[in-house]
Amino acid sequence: MRREVWDDAGGSEVGRERDRGGGPGAGRLKEPEAEGRAAATDSIASDPVARVALLSLLVNLSLVGIKLLLSEISGSLALRADAVHSVVDVFGSTALILGVVISGRRSKSFPYGLYKVENLVAVVISLLLFLTAYEIGREAMMGTAAEAAPGGWVLLAVAALVPVPLLFGSYEVRVGKKHSSPSLVADGRQFRADVLTELVVFAALAGQLVGLPLDRVAAGIIAVLIIRAGWEILVSGMRVLLDASIDSATLRRIEATIEAHPEVSIVEEVLGRNSGRYLFVEAKVAFRVTDLARAHQASQRIEGDIREAVPNVDRVLIHYEPKPKDHIRYAVALADLGGKVSRHFGESPYFALVDFDLKGRRVEGQTIISNPYRELEKGKGLKVAALLLAKKPDVVVAGESLAGKGPGYALAEAGVETVMTEAADLQEVVAEMGGA
Repeated sequence: MRREVWDDAGGSEVGRERDRGGGPGAGRLKEPEAEGRAAATDSIASDPVARVALLSLLVNLSLVGIKLLLSEISGSLALRADAVHSVVDVFGSTALILGVVISGRRSKSFPYGLYKVENLVAVVISLLLFLTAYEIGREAMMGTAAEAAPGGWVLLAVAALVPVPLLFGSYEVRVGKKHSSPSLVADGRQFRADVLTELVVFAALAGQLVGLPLDRVAAGIIAVLIIRAGWEILVSGMRVLLDASIDSATLRRIEATIEAHPEVSIVEEVLGRNSGRYLFVEAKVAFRVTDLARAHQASQRIEGDIREAVPNVDRVLIHYEPKPKDHIRYAVALADLGGKVSRHFGESPYFALVDFDLKGRRVEGQTIISNPYRELEKGKGLKVAALLLAKKPDVVVAGESLAGKGPGYALAEAGVETVMTEAADLQEVVAEMGGA
């Protein structure tokens, strides 16, 4: 057999890291310090997450003012306590804005950015939820209430406030999920939890009007629900702060994306972690190509596909090395099922996939696949090459030379050798393998 493609560029494990597309560091060519200065010039108006965070602060300030005014007019202690609770939300919204604005900053001290600030803020918000639950529970136990029943218009005003946190919180969660902002999602959930607080106040005021103390039992139930919401946010934030792995479904999607590339022989390991709303991915793969330039180009294509398959990927780190040559897969062009070697690559009706053990010098397995493109008038050779690349052969054997032809270039680009053989049938080709 005459080998037509041979790469002698040897190789060892090489690590390569790029940073483009998908995250705030897309197309990064600047030094970390320059990145920090660039991030500092970003305005809140240019970031939808920051805009909603600012709107959250304004809504909370408005709620505090309205509740304090109503409590002063009506003398309701429940309304006053609810206003104090909203002041806590103001601090939470302020922390949210700080987290969103500074999380993407980069510097020499923090070259990977401060994305985890968002998760830290989410944890703080969860603690504020616990504080909210405590306040409601204490209110239920102490049974604070106004000395006199409030007017009906106060009850209507409180009723008008009830849907505000529900609507805005749902909007905030939706935007947070769209832009993968954990702190914004956490703040939105806290807003929705505030609906329960508003209902407690409404029930207390309504009960006073009819002489029924209904708020204590409801307050206890609400406190439990808020603790549950805070616990979910706390666990989610702590997982990221402790570098827990991203979910298995996303890891499988990344692994499948890498395996789809014909240059890849084995995906040995895929790791990933969250940092704020962004993902950091690391993979260790074995390439069938031994030429470092080709391996570099293949890793570029893989990174691009990972960013398309998985949103918000900020960084991809790929360690790659040549495939260990313990086994070789041959793809042999056949003219018939009897094993006759075909002299026309694109028109070959069948291909034999032969797995050969180099150490044992023996055939481990053999499979015959058909060629669905043999009747095409144009482009059959390239389609057959793509068909074979999906089967990940190391060597393609045919009765004609593929040097200088489209299929030969496509196979060589993926690190696959092409061999022209004078053997008459598959049995002779197998014998040549053993004698190689």
